[in-house]
Amino acid sequence: MIRFLIRRLTMSVATLLIIACLTFLLMNLVPGGPFLSEKAPSPEVLAAMEAKYGLDKPLGVQMVTWISDFAKGDLGVSFRLQKNRPVADIITDLFPTSAKLGFIALGIAVLLGIPLGCVAAYHRGHWLDSMLQVITTLGIAIPSFVLASILLVIFGVYWNILPTLGLSSWQSYLLPCFALAFYPMSYIARLTRSSMLDVIHQEYIRTARAKGVSPTKIIFKHALRNSVIPVITYLGPLTAGIITGSFVIESVFNIPGLGRYYIQSIIGRDYPIIMATTVFYAALLISMNLLVDIIYKFIDPRIDITGEVE
Repeated sequence: MIRFLIRRLTMSVATLLIIACLTFLLMNLVPGGPFLSEKAPSPEVLAAMEAKYGLDKPLGVQMVTWISDFAKGDLGVSFRLQKNRPVADIITDLFPTSAKLGFIALGIAVLLGIPLGCVAAYHRGHWLDSMLQVITTLGIAIPSFVLASILLVIFGVYWNILPTLGLSSWQSYLLPCFALAFYPMSYIARLTRSSMLDVIHQEYIRTARAKGVSPTKIIFKHALRNSVIPVITYLGPLTAGIITGSFVIESVFNIPGLGRYYIQSIIGRDYPIIMATTVFYAALLISMNLLVDIIYKFIDPRIDITGEVE
């Protein structure tokens, strides 16, 4: 276990370094700059601004300097959106909002998706299974911004029963959380159903039925344990993505989270925010995947941490 963790941590650091370098290079290859706008500054002012933030140095020197400062915990300061404010403070202020929204949506997706998938698998071929298949297919097919817009118009404009902007009360979480959770809930339900169908036809399930074990106990105690592994695999990257903040959902509902601010930083070419947020998201994604590998061992002891069956 220790050797595995050391190897994975080494690979994680190398992966983050590659992501940081590629993001930096691609960001600087795009024409334009953080100080250009509709009212362009004079060449003298532009040169002074670039010198102040070190953008007048060669690209390689800038990249090495940024990575070195990042390793020391210095994420730089905002160039435009919140001028001269430390990027670490911006992420610290905005991330809790995105994380809270994401965790609620993740809870909805898991708590509804897994039971729905189990029910659909157990009632395969019945009208209940067909209805759940239609719902989950729509959930996967409809883009999140379309669903968010539909919910906003129906519940916020026509019926006017739920708030549609910000997160001022518990009611204001309902629409964005459901819009954010509907796709992963549908995907988890279909993934659970598919995996459950492979499990419930195995011999030990037939033996449990022959012994008179209740269907609920068969599904949620015996079959679910072995069929939930593909869902756990999906939850790794899903957790990282959903708690970092949904760019679209936060923009539609005007939520001051990290995802919405990330989009604004790209539009405004605020380099330090783009770099820090990208690496932050990549670190979360890698951490969640590592956590998934460790959880495998607790779900099924036959699986070692390399993913091979003993």
